[in-house]
Amino acid sequence: MKFELGSLAVFFSVILLNGTAFAFEGLGRVATPDEVKAWDIDVRPDFVGLPKGSGSVAKGMDVWEAQCASCHGVFGESNEVFTPIVGGTTAADIKKGRVQSLKDGSSPQRTTLMKVPTLSTLWDYINRAMPWTAPKSLSTEEVYAVTAYILNMGGIVDDDFVLSDQNMAQTQAKLPNRNGMQTNHGMWLPSGKPDVKEPRCMSNCKPDAKVISFLPDYARDAHGNLKDQNRLVGPVRGVITVAQTSDSAVAPKVSLHSGESLFNANGCVACHGVENKKLGPSVVAVANKYADKADARAYLAGKIKAGSSGVWGDMPMPAQSHLSEEDLNALSDWFLSKKK
Repeated sequence: MKFELGSLAVFFSVILLNGTAFAFEGLGRVATPDEVKAWDIDVRPDFVGLPKGSGSVAKGMDVWEAQCASCHGVFGESNEVFTPIVGGTTAADIKKGRVQSLKDGSSPQRTTLMKVPTLSTLWDYINRAMPWTAPKSLSTEEVYAVTAYILNMGGIVDDDFVLSDQNMAQTQAKLPNRNGMQTNHGMWLPSGKPDVKEPRCMSNCKPDAKVISFLPDYARDAHGNLKDQNRLVGPVRGVITVAQTSDSAVAPKVSLHSGESLFNANGCVACHGVENKKLGPSVVAVANKYADKADARAYLAGKIKAGSSGVWGDMPMPAQSHLSEEDLNALSDWFLSKKK
């Protein structure tokens, strides 16, 4: 096997069979402990492999703005390609360790903090795969810091929190879905251990899963043809999102000029619930406050376009200056229609 370590190519010449090493004469050499260590960087759910270090929420905010916000949004609300990281959880979920919106389907989008049950999974993924354009380029302190900042955006830790290898386990005990991991399926044995040898079920199989998350029609070709952007190896293939021939079946474009469509398409749902407060006020609360203003429509459109902070708390709202005047008015009208 050949492993690339920067400019160093290491050829392994040892086969391990029942603990015994058999070398092929004249072929390569045994990897040194330092070379193996460079690849052995995964962190297990029991925190084995977690390096010593720490990072603050404040430091994480700087890393996020520089390395993460362009893909994942200023507040983790993401965009039309990347699913949100933050949102869909409540203080009650943090207390119980089970996200209610996963059970009752009240959230229109599953976010990372809604799903992840182990903090090591989040830390390990950031450490090995992020940022997307330069994986493994973050320092240990930066990984701790940006993980802490994500938790802070989700209301799990305070602004002055510092995440470290010493308090990782205690922090994991605050995750909103820490009790959401299930083992009553085919990948786990009744003993609680992973099942890696069970034969595939070939009779009385469960019906195929129903796809409930997909790119909406108006965003299908926003970044070109997805089929041309996937890797050529592995089982995953992107769908065709642009017209190929005159007789190709292509999903028609749909108008975005309805308030609810704009609300979902532009990531507003990550911070605002319709009925319930999230990071920002609910749609109903906004409508109740401003619906009786003479210039309510123009006022809200201006706030949405320019962004704002301080009206509903310290959490700022990013500017939505990309929206047209027609879209801003449609979104404002939809907000105001929710007055109760």
